[in-house]
Amino acid sequence: MSDYIIQVENLEKVYGNKVKTHALRGVSLKIPRGSFSCIVGQSGHGKSTLLQLIGGLDKPTSGSVLIDGVDISLLSDSKLSEVRGEKIGFVFQFFNLLENLTAKENIQTVMMFGKNKRKDANKRALELLELVGLSDKANSKPSELSGGQMQRVAIARALANDPPILLMDEPTGNLDTQSEKEVMEHIFNIHKAGKTIIFVTHSSEIASQAELLFEIRDGQLLST
Repeated sequence: MSDYIIQVENLEKVYGNKVKTHALRGVSLKIPRGSFSCIVGQSGHGKSTLLQLIGGLDKPTSGSVLIDGVDISLLSDSKLSEVRGEKIGFVFQFFNLLENLTAKENIQTVMMFGKNKRKDANKRALELLELVGLSDKANSKPSELSGGQMQRVAIARALANDPPILLMDEPTGNLDTQSEKEVMEHIFNIHKAGKTIIFVTHSSEIASQAELLFEIRDGQLLST
């Protein structure tokens, strides 16, 4: 087993046909297993595009993305869905919780897409809510939660199938200072438990705590 859980090689992403926009230009990087990495850079320079390609939410124009040695850019849609379900958890800036479901039910929905559908989905969801300090909010709907609480539910949901990788795109970008502090405390605890985390952020304070720092400008990797 390689020490690198993610390897990106010469990644290019071009949008458009007549008028082409180069979102990524030859990006290569390696992410060690169990590490905490941050991707920084100005808006519109390719950070989120890179994260989406690593997570298999989009396919590159050229280049490769290897997860545990498997080039996911070559997989069929069904196989790619399997990899995402088993190996990757996603956390986004705007939570993306289902408004008509409770916190517990939002977490349980993800377990439906895992390779092995969990018989203990209810127990697992409650354990994850306890992990992020929200065991008393299991039956609350998103409208009854604060922004910080919704993001902690989103983190618990990302952990539902116990993926080794968490991809986080500005997860604290929509939170106040106190909520950001609470959310980051849980994220760092999850990392200490062994998860590989890749974190897109504009926050220099968060970036300063990363084990690896990648800066993207004009679609190119500037420094590591």
